[in-house]
Amino acid sequence: MDTLALNLLVGAAILIGLVGVVIPAVPGLLLVFLAVLAWALATDGDGRWVVLGLVSVVALAGQVVKYLVPGRRMQAAGVPMRTLLLGAALGVVGFFVVPVLGALIGFVLGVYLAERARLGSHDLAWPSTKEALRGALLSMAIEFAAAALCAGVWLAGAVVTA
Repeated sequence: MDTLALNLLVGAAILIGLVGVVIPAVPGLLLVFLAVLAWALATDGDGRWVVLGLVSVVALAGQVVKYLVPGRRMQAAGVPMRTLLLGAALGVVGFFVVPVLGALIGFVLGVYLAERARLGSHDLAWPSTKEALRGALLSMAIEFAAAALCAGVWLAGAVVTA
């Protein structure tokens, strides 16, 4: 496979990964990383390993930060882990029931129901639900930023090593 075709294929996979971060049907950051890994294995030159190393560090840091930062914010707001786990479980169910948006709808509904049962009223459950939704959106933003940075590193590496 020639370099241009390989770069176009890898670029398309990275673009799908970026979209997959926002639409939770595709493991976005993982797809971006795997595309860069495939590119590094299929090309020649030492620069590819530098690019893969940088992308690996950014992707790993993105994965860690996307769970730590929103999780700490939600815990500081008083949202218990049990509530988040129920939200995640209903998010998985929602993913299969309502394509594309079901995961987000299921997560929010799960958090709301758990907090409503725990706290006893809508007025007390709704602030926790909003904080959980903010946390989910923050997690998505962190993952997108990491994936976009990985894409930029790859693009720079593809241009420099061409």
